[in-house]
Parts: sequence; C-alpha cells; structure tokens
Amino acid sequence: MPANQAINIEALLKRIPLFSGLSPTEVSRVANATREVRINKGETLFNKGDAYTGIHLLIKGQIKLTLTSAQGNEKIIEIVNEGQSFGEAIMFLDTPYVVSAQALSNAKLLHVSKTVIFEELENHHDLAHKMLASMAMRLHQLMNDVESYSLQSSKQRVIGYLMRELPENSQNATNIVLTLSSNKGVIASRLNLTQEHFSRTLNELTSLGLIQVDGKKIHIASVASLRKYES
Repeated sequence: MPANQAINIEALLKRIPLFSGLSPTEVSRVANATREVRINKGETLFNKGDAYTGIHLLIKGQIKLTLTSAQGNEKIIEIVNEGQSFGEAIMFLDTPYVVSAQALSNAKLLHVSKTVIFEELENHHDLAHKMLASMAMRLHQLMNDVESYSLQSSKQRVIGYLMRELPENSQNATNIVLTLSSNKGVIASRLNLTQEHFSRTLNELTSLGLIQVDGKKIHIASVASLRKYES
C-alpha cells in the first residue's frame, strides 16, 4: 500500500481477533474513535510515564516494548508482531504507560481510544472475554519468561526461542531454514542475554552440528535433534 493511501479502518478492525465478534454498527463506532499511526524504524511510539490513551493494533512492522534501567541499559519485555494488540491491561489501572514502545521497523498501527473501548465493554460481553483472554495469554508468557530466566541455561533459552519461531507443522522437519524476525541484539535482550552471550550460544549449537548460522538465517539439520538439547 502506498504511504499516502488512506486505509479502511473498519476493514482492518474486522480482521483483528479482538473485534471479530462486533456487529457492523459496533465496528463503525470503534472505527470512529480510531486513528492511523505511522512511525519509522527507531522512532518512539510512547515512553514509560506518558499518559495512557488507548490500545494499539499493529498492522505492519514490528514494535518492541522495553524498560530502561537508571544506568541506561535496555530490557526488551515483548516483541509485538503484525496482527497483535498491546496496551489492554494498563487501560484498567488508570496509570501512565509502564513500558516504552519503539519501532523495530517502519510500522503502521491503529490507535483505539480507551473511551470507546469502555463504552463497548459495557454492552458487549464477548469483547470483555476476548480482552481477558489476551491479558491472560500475556501473563502466561511473562510467567514462562520468569521461569526461563530463573531456571534455564542460555542454550535452553535460545533453543526454546528457535522452536517458537518455527513455522507450523515443522516440529519434526529436517533441513529447514529459519529467518530470524529481529536482529540478534533484540532477540538477546528478549531472552535476557547479552548479545555476546547469544552469539556464543549460537556458536556452541553450531559446533554440535545442530545448526548453521548465515546472517539472520538459521539452518536446522533436524528439529527433533535440536529439541533434545532443550530439556
């Protein structure tokens, strides 16, 4: 789609699982309180502490949600991909954003006002259930992250990440090529590793004959053999 071409907000909202159960009239109401946002790679969507205004739906690109320490060290909490939403949980807390959001690539998003979401929640229980399910999934992922950081070795974390990135129906595939969706520094932060540690782990897996690394492409000889090293 050309950069200057207007988008059909209602059509995009209908494709988002969160709003898939709404009637045409309800979708129209949400669309009227929705605006398109475009940001370039490296630009910030919002910072921690900014006033909360609503949820975001990512239509194109990649967004990272981060925390920054007093020393300036960045920790990536989540990588948001196309079709995903973020900001639901904080809407119910009436507090500023607790993380910062920055574009990993040129991105196109929809911003839905919190006011219209609250109005629809009062009349549409299915929407409430979907929002709760979305938040529950994020909580489950955060718990998995805590378990991974606390109990798993760097090798287990990297293999687990590669397994999650595999295409569907390839869990027992051989000679598969996986293209990393982000650069290695971003992935390392997501796994609570330094970039150097992440690279050393990839080299270790390479020395074991489990993978070959060619830039952002990971060649996996046998998914089953790689999985054995995750346990």
